[in-house]
Amino acid sequence: MKPVALLMCAGLFLSGSLQAAELSVAVAANFTAPMQKIAKAFEKETGHTLALSFGSTGKFYAQIKNGAPFEVLFAADDETPARLEREGHGVGGTRFTYAVGKLVLWSKQPGLVDDKGDVLRRGSFERIALADPKLAPYGAAAMDTLNKLGLTETLRSKFVQGENIGQTYQFVATQNAPLGFVALSQVFADGRVTEGSAWMVPETLHDPIRQDALILAKGKDNPAAPELMRYLKGESAKNIIRAYGYGL
Repeated sequence: MKPVALLMCAGLFLSGSLQAAELSVAVAANFTAPMQKIAKAFEKETGHTLALSFGSTGKFYAQIKNGAPFEVLFAADDETPARLEREGHGVGGTRFTYAVGKLVLWSKQPGLVDDKGDVLRRGSFERIALADPKLAPYGAAAMDTLNKLGLTETLRSKFVQGENIGQTYQFVATQNAPLGFVALSQVFADGRVTEGSAWMVPETLHDPIRQDALILAKGKDNPAAPELMRYLKGESAKNIIRAYGYGL
């Protein structure tokens, strides 16, 4: 190969290498499974690498305020990204709703949870799991639901609180709690609840769970950040999100 051609090939190789970046992404626990799929497809298509951390939105907020190196946040609500943007920790104009979450009362035991949620009024269980409402938006939605049903004080002694919705799901999946409020995405595949029994909580019983994404201040100069946001708005990512029961 001629020297000029070799130089051109080397230039293209270096250019591609320089464009590939690693991006640190904080992801709400309810979005774990779809984000793992989206990340794999995004990395294959773009060459960028995503370093994913999963947890509660409230804890991420505190960490970001204290200088954690996250560059993008996928929250379980719309309030936290808006607050971070107002406080100067986010890049203005990058926030958008990537999914609308759905709350479900779920048990691994078939037949325990009826399709109207009457099991809550019967109270024939020892424990009920929900995420910490101060840290996790799905926990706040669960509390809203119980408040509107007038059952909060009746059931309070049975509460088992998870730090985030991932831990809450584990309480129910391992049957440490016979039932609990979890994200539909955690128990949903191929258009149905995968096992056990469930009540889809009507959205009239809690505020909408609008889940927003935001490029954080530490990610403003990372080329992978806007590319990830664009990818989430594309049909490939939307199809994955819908497959886990989210609204858009």
